[in-house]
Amino acid sequence: MSTQRQRFTAILILGALGCAPSAAPECPAPTPAGQAPTPEAPRAPPAAEPAASGPAKPLSTTPAEVNMHPEYARSLARAAYIWGYPMVNMWNRRTTLGRAPQPSLLNGVLPVTPTGSIAMLADYINPAERAVACPNQDVVYGLGFYELDTQPVILQVPDFGDRFWVYALYDARTDQIGQVGKPYGTKPGFYALVGPNYKGKIPDGIAGVIVSPTSLANAIPRIFMNDTPEDRAAIQPLVSQVMVYPFSEFTGQMKTKNWKELPTLAGPKNARGETKWVEPETFFEVLPHVLASVPALPGEEALYEQFKVLLEVSKRDPKIKALMVETAKELDRTLIAEAIQWKYNGVAAGNGWNRSKHNAEWGRDYYNRTMTSKSNMFDNRPTETQYFYTDLDSTEKQLSGSAGYEVTFAKGELPPVKGFWSLTLYDAEHFFAPNKLNRYSLGTKNQSLKYNEDGSLTLYIGSRSPGADKENNWLPAPAAKFSLYIRAYWGNEGITGGAWKPPMVVKK
Repeated sequence: MSTQRQRFTAILILGALGCAPSAAPECPAPTPAGQAPTPEAPRAPPAAEPAASGPAKPLSTTPAEVNMHPEYARSLARAAYIWGYPMVNMWNRRTTLGRAPQPSLLNGVLPVTPTGSIAMLADYINPAERAVACPNQDVVYGLGFYELDTQPVILQVPDFGDRFWVYALYDARTDQIGQVGKPYGTKPGFYALVGPNYKGKIPDGIAGVIVSPTSLANAIPRIFMNDTPEDRAAIQPLVSQVMVYPFSEFTGQMKTKNWKELPTLAGPKNARGETKWVEPETFFEVLPHVLASVPALPGEEALYEQFKVLLEVSKRDPKIKALMVETAKELDRTLIAEAIQWKYNGVAAGNGWNRSKHNAEWGRDYYNRTMTSKSNMFDNRPTETQYFYTDLDSTEKQLSGSAGYEVTFAKGELPPVKGFWSLTLYDAEHFFAPNKLNRYSLGTKNQSLKYNEDGSLTLYIGSRSPGADKENNWLPAPAAKFSLYIRAYWGNEGITGGAWKPPMVVKK
């Protein structure tokens, strides 16, 4: 795309947000749901205040009157695809996974369930999982989707004791909502999750109410588990009480379910990579549902109006519709395909790593929201988890299983957390690489890690064993290229403030 067209698209988006391109850094991010706005320091007024523009005026022409120039349509289509990719992604996941006839394991791997409920695993996720990029094997997962205006739900919270846990709840924009988990001091009990337009009664006996800004929402509980037979057994009574169900099923008594007994539901299998949740060919058929069901953020009204005009014009002009689809396919081959590279995600963290920033609290950070939607959708927010990731070693060369690497945490320099940490290895598509140890991450959960005499911890990474005496600390790699990913759950100041740096990945 030409520089001129790129600038036009940038101006279009920034203008729709009410920001001049030169003033983009001044555009405030919206306050996350359920949190009070942070007071701003007073600012001196500008030398001359522009006159108030007054209420927005309707479009001077209707879509039926517009003979839209192809380049204008192309720029709008590009903006729509970049902006709408995460929400179409979410819509398609709900539409597909929410059709399960009962709580099940899709292909024996992924928990799926009818809309309005939840399905839980009883162990770490199976390495064959391909529905969500960057899974982890530190927690027991669950998954459910909701239509909260028509079917609000009860979140059932057992007593997890000292164990780390969080119910990550997401709206249609992939922003996290509510604060339910160990970092927030959530008490055992029952919590209501409702949509923005719900007007009904809240049942008696509810400990708290969470209001989602969109009717479409989903839940992905994460419950920490040590990699030992004893903890696998100890966690089962807790996991069995993780339940989500409609108001109509609430009795005030804890329900239980043995999640080990989920039936297998057959489904399509991917040869490689993540399930393709966004198809360029059908993107503009789903986008109208998003625009109709996801309220505009302040400043987005003009953006919505322009996208609606484009969609209306495309209904009567096959050439414009074909151009829109081709534009989406081009972006899918370039921007979206390359979003899997960690250098395009987050911000620099030092020593060759990048780190997430305001993850799952995107607001109007369309760029990182879209890149994350491809590379590692469903992050936790920063107060729950900080993510560090890299494709490169200390010499800025691509990590490859043909070599061996060491990652050494100096004494006292493990990720500073109140929860847990881990280092996970992913293949080129951000999934687990099969290996003879069936080992995909190392960290807090591993009770057999061996520390060096000086108190430091060295982890060995590569396709070949570092030696029998070091295998407890070995993270097997595929022969091909791979990436590394550090999770720091419930971080201390060094994590939340950004001062902690991951160690270098040193080729040996």
